[in-house]
Amino acid sequence: MGVQANFDSSAKELTIKVDGRFDFSAHQEFRSAYEGEASTIDTYTVDLSATSYLDSSALGMLLLLRDHAGGDASNVKIVKCNDDVKKILTISNFEQLFTIQ
Repeated sequence: MGVQANFDSSAKELTIKVDGRFDFSAHQEFRSAYEGEASTIDTYTVDLSATSYLDSSALGMLLLLRDHAGGDASNVKIVKCNDDVKKILTISNFEQLFTIQ
């Protein structure tokens, strides 16, 4: 399990990639990946291409990121989900709160 963050200053985009299980054990790493840079970021991208599992605490962490990014005015994308992860996001109605690609 690991969380990596990559900031593209020219696009003002922060990409957060979650490897392995996305659960409560990732809370501090995930939060640290986006805190402190909010004023310079226009777009947050959460790359779940290497995520094998997510639970309710991961859903909560995504909501906290959305709040941090500006709530309803935020631009948060969730990308490259496998079918199981996408199903959890769909059941949770996250497509109403995030752009899911």
